[in-house]
Amino acid sequence: MGVNHATSGAAVWFAATAALPSFGTHAYPLHAAGVLSGAVVCAGAALLPDADHHSGTISHSIPVVGKLVARSIADASGGHRHGFHTILAGALVTLLAVLVGRFTIGVPVLGTIPIGPAVATIGLIAFAVKARELVGSWAAAWGIGIVSAAAVVVFAPDNPTWFPIAVGLGFLTHIAGDLLTVEGVPSPTWPVQVTPPKAWARTPGLRAIWKRNGYISVPLLGHAGSWRETLLGAGLGLYCVYAVVIVVARAAHVSLTALG
Repeated sequence: MGVNHATSGAAVWFAATAALPSFGTHAYPLHAAGVLSGAVVCAGAALLPDADHHSGTISHSIPVVGKLVARSIADASGGHRHGFHTILAGALVTLLAVLVGRFTIGVPVLGTIPIGPAVATIGLIAFAVKARELVGSWAAAWGIGIVSAAAVVVFAPDNPTWFPIAVGLGFLTHIAGDLLTVEGVPSPTWPVQVTPPKAWARTPGLRAIWKRNGYISVPLLGHAGSWRETLLGAGLGLYCVYAVVIVVARAAHVSLTALG
């Protein structure tokens, strides 16, 4: 579900960048502003694969246009949970984010600002806050997106790789989440869809992991929207709260050693 995709995207970003005292990876440490701005971008990017769904968060983002975009992506990729839910799609979206990240302009006083990531951030953050139901209307969501984009202009990390990393990580986190459901995702080799041998397809248990149509699944969460998914989403939400507290306290030079 959209809310849990957004939450998982933010959680993965925090784990990678926040240098948390517990439950972190220290894989790509950033300063506080980079951690927080990247988290909402990654959360928004974690909704992108569902742009192929007529009822997804993105399809409702702009009247008429949102549904047209969703329908176009669905038609081009073969429908929901087809081509736009693949590693190939993730690679192409990340490449697009690299190109967007190269758009900069020089502004007096502020210097060179990342205008490409700022504009893209408007949509990604609007998707994230609406999916989390932090606001009641799309107008408010777009407003928060614009304000957040301004913050990205001022506080974004100097390293230009942060934006494509956040987008790519969010996109792949969505696919990983869908992999944990009964419905599964297309084969990693898509557009070549490899199907299992007949003996595998007839074996209970195995056929739930590698399906007759070539989809793969590790169905730990059951069907999308199950109580197990809800429980996982709640846990990831608490993890995000923990990360925000640590990051903000560290930026404010407040000691929270007890939480370490």
